[in-house]
Amino acid sequence: MARLAGVSQTTVSLVLGGNKQGIVIQEATRDRVLEAARTLGYVPDPAARRLAAARNNLLGVFSFTATFPTEVEHSYYRFLVGIEQEAAARGYDLVLFTGSSSGGAGAGAPGALDRVRLADGCLLLGRHVPSEPLRRLVADGFPLVHLGRRDEPEGLAWAGADYAAASAEVVEHLAGLGHRRVLLVREDDDAQASADRQRGFLDGLAAAGLPAPEGTVVRTARPAAEIDAAWLRARHAEGVTAFVAEETDTGDAWRALTAAVSGAGLRVPEEVSLALLGSPPADLAGAPEPTGFDIPRAEMGATAVRLLTDLLADGHRPSQALVTCAFRPGSTVAPPPRRASPPPPRPPSP
Repeated sequence: MARLAGVSQTTVSLVLGGNKQGIVIQEATRDRVLEAARTLGYVPDPAARRLAAARNNLLGVFSFTATFPTEVEHSYYRFLVGIEQEAAARGYDLVLFTGSSSGGAGAGAPGALDRVRLADGCLLLGRHVPSEPLRRLVADGFPLVHLGRRDEPEGLAWAGADYAAASAEVVEHLAGLGHRRVLLVREDDDAQASADRQRGFLDGLAAAGLPAPEGTVVRTARPAAEIDAAWLRARHAEGVTAFVAEETDTGDAWRALTAAVSGAGLRVPEEVSLALLGSPPADLAGAPEPTGFDIPRAEMGATAVRLLTDLLADGHRPSQALVTCAFRPGSTVAPPPRRASPPPPRPPSP
């Protein structure tokens, strides 16, 4: 091509590469190079152009859970929809790192997380993240965005749902219906999402002027064993008229709570109200729609891609974004039943 255009190979590279260096090239020279390219049927090699720019135009997606979603009902499916759509709109391809899938090396294995360096940057999904490998990547300046709010390590970008505000809104809705004793059931872990929901739940009680005595938040490592019919009847007898559960990957807290209510023979919402801080497990989708909120998973995925591509463009960090959750009215809450008034005191005997 250089011979046909009568110019040097360097000039050909400058013209076809867009002359990002800003070197002065005569218009006639540029036209000769482009005409030679058309004559020879030249088509730019995208891989070569990416290598020259030290970029692959690849965004990684790494999950810390056991598997990537294989069904649309999986809670991560909507995340990936948002990620794919926004990545395509911004001209990036995706590569899924599946080492933590069944039979893989596992996310916590030595060097497992380092594989993401094959991409220009990476999106991370999962409640429980190995801290030290993640801290090393952040310290090295590798572009990362976690889906979900994280306080550690310092400098990690994230896109999260505003669980605290959404949880407070659910509690305030219950208070507005007349509930005065509300209890939260959550799994016993230190995930940031669980902590945010609990904080919002307690903030909602405080905003409504409701008490939060000991036992208002129940943390359980074995919801199915500890939240049973006898437990629920005892709490109901103490005056608890509304029970709230957090959403997790397993849905164990919600499963246990609904099973306990059924086992106790209480009607929902006539005798007891139930609310869910998130969406129900897919296998319970046929049950009455729970009052609570919907997590904007697709928008969170798209927001995470925007943060990551901004990091790649200017290296700015840290970046955080909270996405608003939409309140879901559902059909599992109602005003608390009116308890029978105690009989009037008997007059003293003459």
